[in-house]
Formats: sequence, structure tokens, C-alpha cells
Amino acid sequence: MAAIARWCMRHRLVAVLLWLLALGGSAVAAGTAGAAFSNHYEVPGTESGRAHALLREGFHGQDGDTDTVVWRTPAHQSARSPGVEQRMTRALDAIAALPGVGSVAGPYGSGPESAARISRDGRTAYALVTFGQPADSVPKAQAKAVVAAAKNPTTEADGLQVELGGPAIGLTEASGAHLAEVIGVGVAAVVLLLAFGSLAASLLPIATALVSVGTAYFGITLLGHAMAVADFAPMLGTLIGLGVGIDYALFLVTRHRKGLKGGLPVEQAAERAVATTGRAVVFAGATVCIALLGMLVLRLNFLNGVAIAACLTVVLTVAASVTLLPALLSYIGMRALSRRERRTLAAEGPQPETPTGFAARWSAFVERHPKPLGLVAAAAMVVLALPTLSLHLGTSDQGNNPAGSTTRQAYDLLAEGFGPGANGPLTVVARLDGAGDRLAVTQLAEALRTTEGVASTGPAVFNRSGDTAVLSVVPDSAPQSRATSELVERLRHTVIPRAGHGNTMAVHVGGVTAGYDDFADVIVGKLPLFVGVVITLGCLLLLLAFRSLGIPLKAAAMNVAAVASSFGVVVAIFQWGWGSERLGLGSAGPIEPFLPVIMVSVLFGLSMDYQVFLVSRMYEEWLETGDNRRAVRVGLAETSRVINSAAVIMISVFLAFVLSGDRIIAMFGIALAAAVALDAFVLRTLLVPALMHLLGGANWWLPGWLDRRLPKISIEPAEPGPRATLPAQQPGTHPATSKDVAEPAATSR
Repeated sequence: MAAIARWCMRHRLVAVLLWLLALGGSAVAAGTAGAAFSNHYEVPGTESGRAHALLREGFHGQDGDTDTVVWRTPAHQSARSPGVEQRMTRALDAIAALPGVGSVAGPYGSGPESAARISRDGRTAYALVTFGQPADSVPKAQAKAVVAAAKNPTTEADGLQVELGGPAIGLTEASGAHLAEVIGVGVAAVVLLLAFGSLAASLLPIATALVSVGTAYFGITLLGHAMAVADFAPMLGTLIGLGVGIDYALFLVTRHRKGLKGGLPVEQAAERAVATTGRAVVFAGATVCIALLGMLVLRLNFLNGVAIAACLTVVLTVAASVTLLPALLSYIGMRALSRRERRTLAAEGPQPETPTGFAARWSAFVERHPKPLGLVAAAAMVVLALPTLSLHLGTSDQGNNPAGSTTRQAYDLLAEGFGPGANGPLTVVARLDGAGDRLAVTQLAEALRTTEGVASTGPAVFNRSGDTAVLSVVPDSAPQSRATSELVERLRHTVIPRAGHGNTMAVHVGGVTAGYDDFADVIVGKLPLFVGVVITLGCLLLLLAFRSLGIPLKAAAMNVAAVASSFGVVVAIFQWGWGSERLGLGSAGPIEPFLPVIMVSVLFGLSMDYQVFLVSRMYEEWLETGDNRRAVRVGLAETSRVINSAAVIMISVFLAFVLSGDRIIAMFGIALAAAVALDAFVLRTLLVPALMHLLGGANWWLPGWLDRRLPKISIEPAEPGPRATLPAQQPGTHPATSKDVAEPAATSR
């Protein structure tokens, strides 16, 4: 690590130019190639996956995205009124003539299907707009053109309300993503300026994070051409990258400033920062990547792309922290210190840093009262985790969008005029073999119409070759309702097998709700394996680093607590709807099936960061003194300030992404902000040190036979030279027990 730092400082212009070249080159390549994201949640081999594959095969070329134009007349008018029909027919004809639009099916035709697109009260009607390609591939400009053709002063005259919904139309919803990034970075800059007192030093973590995250953003866009990557992956990567990137740079700049205050030259201070804290940064980044790559064990293409994209961001932020940052530090020289710090250093010379102020007092307070403080912290985590017990995985659709969006209003108009199930009809697809099966499809349609929970069933539609039929089943409940999920199970296990008795047709149930339910079932089934792999790998890394059984086990327990409590916050806000509308996050609804897996990966990785930075300092003190009380007290006092500053930055960045306008990203933002806040201010500064005081020397116990077989690694080696004078033990504490002192003989060095 020291050699890397030396090279980057000696060739600082080359190091900076290489990073700028990587940023510029990836931006040009991504702009040239364009985006190719995919949001297909179907899992091959599931019931909904087979239905989708059969539909795609039987009706080849008809898999373009279908969106809706919905209109509602004032109380004194009907959708069949000549004036309304004339205006809407003109608008629908204009939409049909737009490039990229394959067909438009309105309510003013002569067939029964057209008549069914006008509600019973005659005031609500809708048209289906089918694009020539799936929503993932529809250009945003085409979707905007459809909205402009439907919503204009001429069409919406005389009180006529026109709204649009569907995946492609959702692309036009305003997003505050860049605003979120600006706000997050701005708050981080203020916190850094307050922490360092130097404008130059406070800007370096920001610059380092922006270059690495920007490179990763464009890299993820290119990755979408090589594998399936969700459209929210770049934003998720930006969210994670800004948080960890600024934090990692903060830790390194803090160590560099400590070296400068100790009288070291600029180059030597930067080199020592990278050789010590830089190793901890690499280790912390490795734990985050391991947690993210744990998603690969699920073998789901949709999650594989998200995992690799997020991991790419973390790798680049770590690389920038140990290469670009030293080069920038050599440029600013002594300006990494504030003017007052430089004047003090020149007048008084280097002075050892002693933990003082609130950090030292808090550390001593925890040492004196570990039991009650530990109980309070544990109780708080349990209370916050309770909502997790009611977690409901399911469809979160445009009905959960903010109330003012056109997609939400279109959703509500359809539900009001045609019933809640109109927003998410089920698709029943049948593979036929002969005339007998065609007759069986007719009988199946009749059986579906009379099934409890079904509002209506459309006529069977056959493909040209006559070997595939599809029926649209409208439930009488909303797509995200548990009743709709129960209807899917009833159709699959009771109604369809009974109707298919005595024939050879193969029938599968698909649709939005069925797809999400199947996806959730697969994830829930594999979740124990996934969590087990992530925890095991994380514990192994900590076991190698700290040569202790207690430290990894406590870390695993703390990480699970942070994940459970942050899930509780997400459930309360998004599923129960506590303040979601007031925050602009839309109405209450279930949690997306893929969210728990991604959140577990990210939260487990991030929570490991603070564990590494806190315990590595405690471990260093333990190896030197063999005094557990001193190790915990000094480690907490010396790291709590920088950990708290890092936590405030991360929380600010994550919460800023609530303004992104994307429900999924807002979920991630709130979950990550809650997890970091609880981890930094409850677990690492209260519960962890309290437990370590209670356990004493047992924290560092490792069987001798295991110690001899483990490879020797060190996260953050002690700095050479004289040590700073440390605060005296507080009154009321006790010296280390014989066990505290005896343990290093078996576990250290």
C-alpha cells in the first residue's frame, strides 16, 4: 500500500489524468452505446415464467409494451357524448400516427371489446396504446410524445380529465435524481468543512467520490449491454458509491491530517495514511463487495446484474481512495490543515493528540455503565425491528406513485371506473393440441368467470396457428392485494386442474401479480442460504483480521440487528404508510420482492465498515497493553468522532435520494440512512462497547490450535514512533483483571 501511495504522489499528474481519462472515456462510451437496462423479474421454471415464455412464443412480435390513456368526464357528460368522442378520437388518432406506436385500441369501435372499455356509469373510458417494443427499449422521447398528444388544452376542454399510465409512460415521470445528488454532496461538503476547518481538505473526499462514482455510473450503463441490469442499478450504485466513497476518503484524510499535526512531511503523512488506514479501507470495501456478491448464490439474472453493478462502484471508490486521493493530498500540501492548525504547529511544534471533549467523556460513561446502556440500546433495536414481522412482499405498482403524478391518477381512475383488478389483470395462457383442447379452452373461460374473486374474464384469443390461446382474467381486488395472490393460487391448484381434466392442454397463469409472487417465493426460499453465506464470509474475514471468535460473532449479531431495525423503518413508512404521502413517496403498499436481498447485501457490507474502523483501533490497543477496558475506552474515544462524522455524511447522502422521485431508490435511501444511523449512534458507540466491557478478555479469545493454523494478516498496523498520551482511567473503573492481561499470550502476534 505504501508503494502505491509513493508512486501516485511522485507521478501525481499522471495519476489524476488517468482517473480523468477513465471518467471521460467511460462517459463517451456510455453516451455512444446508450442504455440497455432490463427489468424482467420473471424466473425461468416458475409458473409465471412459463406463461410469459409461451405467450412470447405463441404470439411472436406482439410483446410490445401496452400502456393506457384514461379519461373521465364531468358529472353532466358521458364518455359517449359526441363532443368527448370527437376530441378523444382525434387525440387517439394522433397517438397512433406517432413513431414507435404499433396500435391504439379505443372504446369507440363496434365490437364488444370496445364497449367494455367504457365504465358502467358511462363517465370513464380508456384506450390501449401498444408500442412496437418492450418498455425497457421505448425511448423516453416517444413516451413523452404520447403524453403530449393525449394531454393538451384542446383535449382536456370542458372539464374532461385525461391521464396516462403504464411502464413506458412511467419513464416520463419527473425525477429529482440529480437534485438528490447535489443536495447529498452539498451536505457532505458542509460536514467535512466543519470537521476539518480546511476548504481544501474538505473538497478532496468530494472530488475523489465524484470521479470514482461517475466512472462507475457510466460503467454500469455499459454493463447493461453485456448482461441483464435493472434500470435502477446506476442510481443505486451512485447512492452507495457517494456514501462509502466520501467516507473512505474522510478516514484517509483524517489519518493524513493526524500525521501532519505530528510533524510528518506531507508525502510521509500521506504514505503512512494509505499504509495504515488505507488497508482498513480496502478491507472494508472487500466486506461490502463480498456481501454484494453474495447475491450471486441466488442464481437470478435480475439480481446478478445489480450485484455486479454495485460491486463495481465500491471497487472503484476504494481504488480512487488509495490512488487518486494521495495524489490530490500531495497537491494541497499543508493546506490539509486549517490556518489555525498550521499556525499552532509552527509555533508550538508537533503535539500528541489526546482524545478530549465529548468523545472521551462518552467513552468513560459507557465504561462505567455498560449494563443499563446496553439494555437500553438492545431494547431500542428490538422495538424498531418489530414491524419487520409483518413484512409483505408483493407488487408495488403505479398505484403507489405520488398522488399528483399522471400514472397514479390514471391508476385511480381505472380502479374507480372498472374495479381495482383492472390495473393488473391475470394472463392465462394455454398450449393446445387439437380441436378438443380448443373446446376445453371455452369451458375453462366459463369456469374462470364463475370463480370467486374474478370480476370478469375476456374471450379466448387464439394465435394464427391455433396452438396457443390466452385469456385475460380481471380480479375483483387490486394487484398488490393479498386476495389477488390467493386468487392466483386458487386458479393454479384448483380451478385450472379441474377444468383441464380429460384434455391435453397445458395451462399457466401469468401477469403482474403472479410474476411478483413467483419471484418472491423463489427469493424467500433461497434467503436463508444467502444470509448464511454472507454472514459466514464476513465472519471469516473478521476472524482472520482480529484473531478472535467473539468479535466476528458480535459483528454478525449487530449486523442482523441493524438490518432488522432498518427493515422495520421501511415497513412502517412504505407498507404501513406512516408519513409516506406527506414525504412525497406515494401511498402504502407491499415491499418489492427483490428489495430484501439487495438491502441485506448493502446493509451488511456497510455495517461491517464501522465494525472494522472501531474494533481495529481497539485491537491495536489490546495487543499493546492487554487491558480490555483500556482498549475499548481508547478505541471508542479515538474513533467515535470520525465515525460519527462519516455517519452524518452517509445519512445525508442517503436521505437526499428520497427526492429522486423513484419509489425503489427512496426505499433504499431510507433503509440505508436508518441502518447507518442505528449502526453508528446506537450499535457501534453504545451496544458494542458495552458488550465488550461486559465480556472483558473473552472478546479476544481464540483457541490456540486455531490461532496456529490461521494465516497472519493485519488490517491497520500500528504507526511507528512514540504514542500519544492517553487519558487516565476514569474514577470508578477497575484495572484489568488477570484474565484481561493473560489472554494476549494465547491470541496475539
